[in-house]
Amino acid sequence: MGLFSSLHCIGMCGSIIGSLTFSLSPEIRQDKKRLFPFILSYNAGRISSYAIAGATVGLIEVLFSLPLGQAHGHRLLQIISALIMTGAGLYIAGWFPRFAYVEKLGLHFWKRIEPFGRKLIPVKNCKHAYLFGMVWGWLPCGLVYAALALTAATGSILQGALTMIAFGLGTLPAVMGVGVMISVLTQLAAMRQFKRVVGIIMITLAFFAAFPSLNPMAITNLHSMHQ
Repeated sequence: MGLFSSLHCIGMCGSIIGSLTFSLSPEIRQDKKRLFPFILSYNAGRISSYAIAGATVGLIEVLFSLPLGQAHGHRLLQIISALIMTGAGLYIAGWFPRFAYVEKLGLHFWKRIEPFGRKLIPVKNCKHAYLFGMVWGWLPCGLVYAALALTAATGSILQGALTMIAFGLGTLPAVMGVGVMISVLTQLAAMRQFKRVVGIIMITLAFFAAFPSLNPMAITNLHSMHQ
């Protein structure tokens, strides 16, 4: 999901990376060896925020289980996460642009923490870059919310954090890529047919999230356990 979300990240997170880069001194901007640690620190902070969000959301199943029971609560979260992932797939494919309205869910919280990020500009060291990344990791994003919806069904703080770390690592090609990588991703993002293929893959992932017993990997693992 993180890798496919790169098509969306180019426009959003790519512009933030640009803001971070231009806030540095010209000497650092012109030296890629000195610039790379800042970009790496920013992304470490961003993914750290994803991990915190994932760990928090991992507790949601407990809340659902109290009134509904563990089995019913888990099943409800599976269905909800599948619906949100389907919306994300339709959005990437260009068939459901209104999915972008989901981003308004975190707008109130974002308005409260965004000023802390502005106070870190200009970024003077890697520590500031890391803290800057932690703030901007909470930027409202429908595709991040789709990943969090999937995370909610894990029912575990650790699994929730690891799921969002994996998602964050998947977004790195778009956010950290330079030169040819960004050029390739931009070209792919402009290809309507490619975006539709990615959208269909996302919808397929949503189907397996709703019906995990039909997931080929799940069946393989179950067969291995019986052996």
